[in-house]
Amino acid sequence: MGWLRWKRPGWYWLGFGWLAAVVRLAWTYRSVMEACGLTEQPSRSRVILAAALDRIPSRAVPKLRRVRITRSGLVLRIKILPGQEVLDFDAATERLRHSWRMHGVHVKALKPGFLEVRLIAYDVLRRVHMPRKLPSELLKVPVALRADGSLHLRDFRASPHELVIGATESGKSVYLRGLVKALAAQPVALVGIDCKWGVELAPFARRLSALAYTPEDAEALLDVLVKEMTERYELIRASQHVAPDAPLESITSDVWGLPEDIRPVPLVLIVDEVAELFLIANKSDEKRRDHMVTQLVRLAQLGRAAAIYLEVCGQRFGSELGTGATALRAQLTGRVTHRVNDEASAKMALGDISMRAVGAATSIAAERPGTAVIGLITGGWARIRAPFVSLDEAAAACIRYEGITPDIPSLDAFRPHHPAEVDLPAQAKQSA
Repeated sequence: MGWLRWKRPGWYWLGFGWLAAVVRLAWTYRSVMEACGLTEQPSRSRVILAAALDRIPSRAVPKLRRVRITRSGLVLRIKILPGQEVLDFDAATERLRHSWRMHGVHVKALKPGFLEVRLIAYDVLRRVHMPRKLPSELLKVPVALRADGSLHLRDFRASPHELVIGATESGKSVYLRGLVKALAAQPVALVGIDCKWGVELAPFARRLSALAYTPEDAEALLDVLVKEMTERYELIRASQHVAPDAPLESITSDVWGLPEDIRPVPLVLIVDEVAELFLIANKSDEKRRDHMVTQLVRLAQLGRAAAIYLEVCGQRFGSELGTGATALRAQLTGRVTHRVNDEASAKMALGDISMRAVGAATSIAAERPGTAVIGLITGGWARIRAPFVSLDEAAAACIRYEGITPDIPSLDAFRPHHPAEVDLPAQAKQSA
């Protein structure tokens, strides 16, 4: 059982662990609630009844309505007492975790008067095992597992733009590979800007509709994308039919309200190492930098309605990058922070969400690559860890789905060619 608990904690939990946890929960529920300060004064009727029976009235305890067993732990449905709030239970999560001998406790509000307490029996992020049946929906792809055992989905419709930061060997590239691998199977256009001479995104060239290797190419590509966005807005305006007799359902303000036969294909722009777009070597590069950043901010501000989404990645992201960095960050709703080398980067990404999230991001261990802290669109934050995806797996998925790469005429000039064989020098061949 000890071997099973270490090597297959999920099997151990479903076979033996849940029974001991349920018994411990039922036996100690009242005492734990009292010790954690989650009880309230008894109601007036209980005080009167206790006085009539010459007894001391006991304190009121939140009612445990339901216990559900999951693969990773227990889910409790609790009816809270008058005067209590979710923050009371959230502040007591560490005490509840130690009292019930669980790995983690996560609290979530359900509806007024009820909340969900999720008890995690083991570290689900130590070995990430994604569910066998993954949801398949356009622009909604599973990319990681959360610390509460649930699946983390990258939903481009709900959170159109995202900032992903992380130091070297933090797992940022693995997160990006998993995202590309999942998007490759969907009818979306993938566009890349990789100013590290394409070493990160070039293996996915067969599935990319456009790829820029240098800042000069990136500037031209961003101009074309802004023009493509403008044409999509003109298409929306021409299709609005604002005549008095027009049906209301035909009026739309984004491409998703257009008929399928004229609806443009969704486009995801992946920017790897965004700092390379901000850095300048001399004064003559400053004008080009400002123009690129302006175009990128325009795409972030207006791209959602035109089905143009941004995935901005980098090792370091701060206001010292230059003009436009803060404006760009303000438009990137999604935040994913892997292990960083400085607290300023974590504050730049998560400081406006929660300072506790900043502390969690700076405490990620180096021996756990792929672990990250994310800002949730529903509010709050969570820990995630992406499963390992090798470069070969992601490249193979791009080759497999090469045939569904959308043809966007305006991007033909930036369509990457298939990499040809390069004759290596004799010395390089010998070392290889």
